[in-house]
Amino acid sequence: MADQSTLLIVKPDAVRRGLTGEILSRVERKGLRLESLRMMRIDRDLAERHYAEHREKPFFGELVEFITSGDVVLVKVTGREAVPVLRSLMGATDPAASPPGTIRGDFGILITENLVHGSDSPESAARELALFFEGQ
Repeated sequence: MADQSTLLIVKPDAVRRGLTGEILSRVERKGLRLESLRMMRIDRDLAERHYAEHREKPFFGELVEFITSGDVVLVKVTGREAVPVLRSLMGATDPAASPPGTIRGDFGILITENLVHGSDSPESAARELALFFEGQ
């Protein structure tokens, strides 16, 4: 099976709490590769494009406000079945529902500040990686 790539965002809460190294270490120990990595502060326009599929949902504004509230670390993660492997490593969106051993299960506190984002499909990964890594 061929490798696939996906996007990992270490969100502002994880960066503020000093969890970036722990999160990246877990990704590497799982056997995934960190292909590209950069730190930035996402502006409102980019955040709205990233979360475009949620535009009509009541929590859209909160998503945009949170992801633009501080620095993030953007990572192109590559490996066998990278999308589902990374999502499994992250745990459920709600940290209270995430089992121990997952990033959110071990470190998450709030559903609205849940430490990491990972693409939910190869198609989303391609779109999201293009947003954050192409044309730079």
